[in-house]
Amino acid sequence: MLLGLVFAVAAMVLNCVAGLLQSDATTRTRPGRPLALQPRFIGGLVVDALAWVCTVVALRFLPVFAVQAILGGSIALTALAVRWIWGSKLHVLDRVAIGGCVIGLVLIAGAAASEHPGGADTAADVVMGVALGVLAAATIALYNVRVAWPLALVAGLGFGGTSLAVRSIDTGPGGFDVVVLLGQPATYLLCGYWLVGIVTFSRALARGNLAVVTAVFTVTEVIVPGLVAIGLLDDRVRDGWTIPFAVGLALAAGGVVVLAGSSAQRKGQWVR
Repeated sequence: MLLGLVFAVAAMVLNCVAGLLQSDATTRTRPGRPLALQPRFIGGLVVDALAWVCTVVALRFLPVFAVQAILGGSIALTALAVRWIWGSKLHVLDRVAIGGCVIGLVLIAGAAASEHPGGADTAADVVMGVALGVLAAATIALYNVRVAWPLALVAGLGFGGTSLAVRSIDTGPGGFDVVVLLGQPATYLLCGYWLVGIVTFSRALARGNLAVVTAVFTVTEVIVPGLVAIGLLDDRVRDGWTIPFAVGLALAAGGVVVLAGSSAQRKGQWVR
């Protein structure tokens, strides 16, 4: 369990670093040097990939709700980093939100049962497959809408679904068997959920305010997969920790919403 916590925290820090690199890259674009060719943007993508690897490892040891909540803490870490790098002012409400995030994350992590999380069964794969089909249909239906929040909601569900798919994957008796990976539905579900997530998140950013998109996306990605995994993948909350777990979710989600809409964030805009 300790190893899972270490990798989850590492993923949170790496997500923050990647966002800051990508954010800085957006200020350096000019004719002939688009965002995709900016070294810091490319570096941010590399760091993002490392964060994803850490997330995958963490999900092998911790319940989905614990990993997702810790990852959601990157927005609080980013708020502090933005203040240090760009000199953005943190208002009293921002400081309270950061404190709420930290307390919430500690409660959620503490609520994780010590048992090694189990894998998925055929029924779970079927449910996730049907859910992916619904999200794919929603992506097509919402692609040309003018408001951003429905797209951000689908993006949060899409990227949250990748965590559920990772937990469902059987890596084989040797720890990594390509034949085993390619022969199970969860591998393809992972690809499908990621595609839905990246398409809708990019579209949401093009349609709406970054603060609103980030708030809807992050809260959805943190809360929904964790709750689904409790029912679908048999993730467990420690005995007697149901109320602290609920309080932690409320504090973390509320802190994320406040920080996503804070003026302190707008100096350092970042993308996923």
